[in-house]
Amino acid sequence: MADQTHILITGGAGQVGLELQRAAWPAGVVLHAPTRDALDLTDASSVRAYFDRQPIDAVINSAAWTAVDKAETEVAAAFAANAMGPALLADVTRDRGLPLAQISTDYVFDGEKTEPYAEEDPVGPIGVYGASKLAGELAVRRGNPRSVVLRTAWVLSPHRANFLKTMLRLAADRPLLRVVDDQRGCPTSATDIAEALRTIVLRMISDKAAPTGVYHFVNDGEATWAELAREIFRHSALSGGVSAEVEGILSEQYPTPARRPRNSRLSTHKLAADYGIRPRSWEHAVSDIMKEINQQGVGA
Repeated sequence: MADQTHILITGGAGQVGLELQRAAWPAGVVLHAPTRDALDLTDASSVRAYFDRQPIDAVINSAAWTAVDKAETEVAAAFAANAMGPALLADVTRDRGLPLAQISTDYVFDGEKTEPYAEEDPVGPIGVYGASKLAGELAVRRGNPRSVVLRTAWVLSPHRANFLKTMLRLAADRPLLRVVDDQRGCPTSATDIAEALRTIVLRMISDKAAPTGVYHFVNDGEATWAELAREIFRHSALSGGVSAEVEGILSEQYPTPARRPRNSRLSTHKLAADYGIRPRSWEHAVSDIMKEINQQGVGA
């Protein structure tokens, strides 16, 4: 019987966590995706106890506080999930010599750059959510030298709450949707993020000299939220699903408690150079997500 490799996935009920569990892992890989009752990432004793009783060879931390607007008033909760949790995982994995992959976000940038952001560009979050995720990045990088921080953006999937599913839900009742058209980013499939993480973590397990540090992964290309909405409805209409007219508006016409970066585009050249990961187009990714939704219905 082949030796088993045990990989801990935190945040297993989220978009990326669910896709990590659906990914095609090699034979012998055992995935662990405990509930919060079994592993509370804000409790140091819970984290230590879990690692003491469960053999683990690598960790992928996809757990996060992702309620961007709520973070503006629930600051402590956002930092507990997005900074304290990663810090505890960095400590325990470092002590055991284990690789750690941490998911982060485009919100660590202020969005003022006119070109796609590279990993070495200065950070400058403009909201609590981005600040809490940046704190998590720093904790991981300082706490465990065998770590990768993978920044991504505009995550979409058939699961959980996300922009794509919100558009389909709203279009069921409204013929016209007003959607922000002056924020530009890279729509990204949770499936593709999971595939990138799988490649990274398997290499980090097999090669202790594998590259570490901060990387960006998003699907190829760019769009505004309004352009993304139109592409979603194009696919939906082709399959006989809901559709709506999309009117592009300015960010100021749709005020939110938290400011969003105007430019969320991320360069993926470094990840391609170090890990050979080259993302497909966001249009292709959206097409596949819509096909799954059409086959199975919009999930919870």
